[in-house]
This record gives sequence, C-alpha cells and structure tokens, in this order.
Amino acid sequence: MMQSMKTYSATPSDVDRRWFVVDADGVVLGRLAAVVANILRGKNKPMFTPNIDCGDYIVIINAEKILLTGNKRTDKTYYWHTGYPGGIKSRTADRILDGAHPERVISKAVERMLPKTVLGRQQIGKLKIYSGSEHPHEAQNPEVLDVAGMNPKNKRSA
Repeated sequence: MMQSMKTYSATPSDVDRRWFVVDADGVVLGRLAAVVANILRGKNKPMFTPNIDCGDYIVIINAEKILLTGNKRTDKTYYWHTGYPGGIKSRTADRILDGAHPERVISKAVERMLPKTVLGRQQIGKLKIYSGSEHPHEAQNPEVLDVAGMNPKNKRSA
C-alpha cells in the first residue's frame, strides 16, 4: 500500500524575512534584476508558494553605477503615455541614469520581472534602491549579497 505525500503550502506566519544589501556598481542590469526579482518573490527558498509573499527585503546601493552592455545605454528607450492624444513620450536610459533618479532604471527592470498582480505590487514594495553608497537600513543588519561574484558574466565590461 502506497503512502500519500502531502504538498507543503506556506502560510504568511511561516515566512521569515531577511534583509540583503546589493552593490550595483558595475553589475549588468538585466542579470541583477533577475536575481533580485527571484529573491523578492521568494523563489530561492524551499518553502516557495506562488500565492504567498515569501520573499526577502533587498536594498540596492550605487544604482547610478549600473552597467548596460552594448549600446543599450544610448539606445534603450523607455516610453510612457500622458493620457492625452499624441501624448507618447520617451527617454533614453542614458538620460535617466544621468538625471535626478537613476534608481528608476533598476526599479523598472525588476518591476517588469514580477507578476502584474496585487502580490507583485506587494513584492516590489520590499525593494529599496539608492543612488550612492549610503542607505538608511543599517538597523536591519542586512547581509551582503554579492551578485557580481555569482557569475563572471554579471560584471562584464561594456
């Protein structure tokens, strides 16, 4: 007689959240975003449950020093619509990274890798991005996550 196995399903009380700090200096944008999106979702944990937010908090520093390979820095264009007729607007990655909010390039890349649902919006809320090497989350004792050292391709020359 076969014994049936139970499928484990995490509940919100089972989740223990950790804090990680990632230095984006010289790391390739898409590779950083993929690693970060997986951790925000909790896919790196054995208890991953798709309908529960099992992810950890991530603090990204030095957002303005992110690396885009090839000609993406000058050619990659972000579009949005104002809501008015003919109101399509665009900005290149170069202008955003050199502007007042360079962290938006990373936040958009990660946001687009998460589910477009209430759960996805909850998960993106656990991402904190700062240009510069200072962040106000020292009290959480974040562990350093070395994305650059995970794979040689993560820190490629442009």
